[in-house]
Amino acid sequence: MAVVEEKSATDAKVLGSNQQQVNSVSTVARSLLPARRRLRLDPASKLYFPYEPGKQVRSAVRIKNTSKSHVAFKFQTTEPKSCFMRPPGGVLSPGESIIATVFKFVEHPENNEKQADQKSKVKFKIMSLKVKEVMDYVPELFDEQKDQVAIEQILRVVFLDPGRPSPAMEKLKRQLAEAEADLEARKKPPEDTGPRIVGEGLVIDEWKERRERYLARQQVEGVIDSV
Repeated sequence: MAVVEEKSATDAKVLGSNQQQVNSVSTVARSLLPARRRLRLDPASKLYFPYEPGKQVRSAVRIKNTSKSHVAFKFQTTEPKSCFMRPPGGVLSPGESIIATVFKFVEHPENNEKQADQKSKVKFKIMSLKVKEVMDYVPELFDEQKDQVAIEQILRVVFLDPGRPSPAMEKLKRQLAEAEADLEARKKPPEDTGPRIVGEGLVIDEWKERRERYLARQQVEGVIDSV
């Protein structure tokens, strides 16, 4: 009986050891798999800027939520004093997209270096965080849930010659124009889509009210004239 119990204990230890090895292998395998992205960026890995030394130039990137949940995104840069993004972050519903504008000040080249030799050390990082529902964006979200934050992409800077036509420059111009149009649309007040509804379904027809007041006034004036 003692031999049987001893054998059972040994088998249990072996099974436990094997399970630990399986769990360890699974953990390693998961760490090697690429993280599933919540956002799709366009351009995917680069930010194109016109090369204009001594000026603040602009780039644009489309950010789309490709997941089935609401996602908050946040922008970071290694040089916050000379670079920023508008908007710096936000919350996107499933399938929603936005074009963000990135601003950067271009330093004058050192030692008369050519544009092709300019290598920017600035990095731009887009991070994402899954949220339960639509909410107002606040940067503190990413501090409160650090363990759930994913790095979507690190973008590098590519300078373009503004005087030389290229597909990348034409695309940048289109995206910047679209970003400006979106910004202006957000500034406008919502359009009046019809009669106002007040209380329990009471529809106020302003034109009808004005007409009724006019007719009532005409009747009163007619009575006064007859008197």
